[in-house]
Amino acid sequence: MDTIKITEIARALYRTHGDKAEFEAAQCEKRFKNAGNNDEADNWRAIRGSIRRMRGANQS
Repeated sequence: MDTIKITEIARALYRTHGDKAEFEAAQCEKRFKNAGNNDEADNWRAIRGSIRRMRGANQS
């Protein structure tokens, strides 16, 4: 999946799920990995990373 598509999906998830979007992406990644679909799991890992960058650094 190309970077533009990953960013579009990440933005849509973040708009829909807010702070829970990263968790949702992680669940999708896990589901595909457990099913043996590593290519799709990699896509969801990239989507999760994009969401993390949108959210910014964690504050302490």
